[in-house]
Amino acid sequence: MSNDHLVGESVTHRRYVPYSHAHYAGNLVDGAYSLAAFGDVATELCIRTDGDEGLFASYSDVQFKAPVRAGDCLEIEARIVRAGTRSREMEFEVRVVTRGNPERSDSAADVLDPPIVATTARGVVVVP
Repeated sequence: MSNDHLVGESVTHRRYVPYSHAHYAGNLVDGAYSLAAFGDVATELCIRTDGDEGLFASYSDVQFKAPVRAGDCLEIEARIVRAGTRSREMEFEVRVVTRGNPERSDSAADVLDPPIVATTARGVVVVP
């Protein structure tokens, strides 16, 4: 039985990056933050398509394209690009949709239009 009908299915999460997650100067967040977010969207996507959380088998072509900072609001997307019998290959993207603007005031923030693509990757998840 073909699983081609799963190709193109996607899930998007949004989340605020708390200041408690900043690890580096300039309130930068480590790259593992994006990878953990990819795991969350992949889990929901597997539940929606296969009724199971699945297990991550691998990441490939992880690209850190722009910084993620504490105070950002992120949009994290997973999209199935290939569906085997048990494997689901996905493309991932983290986009910064809002960013703090401390030059205006301590609590000021701006909507970014277009969003900044911060992290991309491909990954394979296996479902039973």
